[in-house]
Amino acid sequence: MRKLWLIFCQTATVCLAALFVVSTLRPDLLSGMPQGTVITTVKQTAGDSAAPRASSYSDAARKAMPAVVNIFTSKAIKAPQRHPLMDDPVFRYFFGDQPDVQARPSTNLGSGVIVSDSGYILTNSHVVEAADGIEVALADTRRVNARLIGTDPESDLAVLKIDLPSLPAITFSQPDSVRVGDVVLAIGNPFGVGQTVTMGIVSALGRSQLGINTFENFIQTDAAINPGNSGGALVDVNGHLIGINTAIYSKTPGGASLGIGFAIPVSTAKTVMEQIIQTGSVQRGWIGVGVQDMTKEIAESFKIPSTRGALITEVFRGTPADRGGMKVGDVLIAVDGKPVTDSATMLNLIAALVPGNPATLRVVREAGEIDLKVIVGKRPKQPRRENQE
Repeated sequence: MRKLWLIFCQTATVCLAALFVVSTLRPDLLSGMPQGTVITTVKQTAGDSAAPRASSYSDAARKAMPAVVNIFTSKAIKAPQRHPLMDDPVFRYFFGDQPDVQARPSTNLGSGVIVSDSGYILTNSHVVEAADGIEVALADTRRVNARLIGTDPESDLAVLKIDLPSLPAITFSQPDSVRVGDVVLAIGNPFGVGQTVTMGIVSALGRSQLGINTFENFIQTDAAINPGNSGGALVDVNGHLIGINTAIYSKTPGGASLGIGFAIPVSTAKTVMEQIIQTGSVQRGWIGVGVQDMTKEIAESFKIPSTRGALITEVFRGTPADRGGMKVGDVLIAVDGKPVTDSATMLNLIAALVPGNPATLRVVREAGEIDLKVIVGKRPKQPRRENQE
């Protein structure tokens, strides 16, 4: 019996030793899988039904593209007057009969966005500037003449109206919902090649003092924007309108995209559009002063600890600022409680005031702060000087 027990123990020991060696050197022989097989797992969150796929913005593009239109404008160029020498017999003897120069039409193209199913279209003022005829081509191939409702050159916006059934209107995004780094799509008709979608991100917000418009608060994007994109849509990943493409930064004569484009925020575009539709024009506030930005040297000379605000360099006689007691040398630091950081901010804040309504202007005078009450005036269409507000 003892002999059998020893044989059993030795056999079990040998088997365990063999199993240890095999599991160490060739574990695949135990699992039944070919050597080199790797098992991986994919972690899924609740609600996932499949492995993730590459991101696509086709849904946003498909939602927004029908509302973006191509705009074709025409302007008749008058032929120059016939020179009197053309009728002189001696001149005609030596030079022969000269053909008359005929008047010819000038054409331009841009883009626009249908913002209402009743036919209102937002575009840039410079797209339709001085046009004798405006034609709109929809994404569904329909073409129709449009009439100009009104323009606002100071913000470079214009509103058109077309009369067609079943118009696809774009959806506006929530104001101030855009953030730097958001993915955006630019939709328009660059170089007249047809409707095109480009993708980028929001590079910056609140760009101003670029010398493009009087009132500037641009969204900067690196989405490719080229000539013909003007007036087109800048949309978010949901296909909602966040801006109207307006300008690009370029060093080339043809204006090729270098990755810096500018769009008017939808909040500004909507405000201007509503005023144009209601009254045919845009009314802005005005107080009648000349301003310049504060500098460190100016702040030190006025013994002011900060460079925030706008220095009042002129107060025009009989204007709201004059009647309200504002003086040259005052530093405007707030308009109705909203801080003024520089002259561009002041321009926008004053313009946003309703003409005829009272406003409170806080200024720094002789190292102290005082509040001035003014009755806001209506901004003239042609300011007397570039830095006048």
